Amino acid sequence: MNQELDLSRARWFKSSLSNGQGGNCVEVASNVPGIVGVRDSKDKDGPVLTFTPEEWHAFAAGIRDGQFDL
Repeated sequence: MNQELDLSRARWFKSSLSNGQGGNCVEVASNVPGIVGVRDSKDKDGPVLTFTPEEWHAFAAGIRDGQFDL
């Protein structure tokens, strides 16, 4: 069953690492039950990646631990 995800009440927060000069910016919404949404702040009507809260927490922990450093 493929249902359209309703993000009309999502509260989006821009990354604290955004420089405010039009660079690469990510916004995250975590107030939608059961999902965490991630989008490009420059394309607010564009695609949204969705994760379970557990997936998002594991990803954020990996970032903090340096697992994705180049």
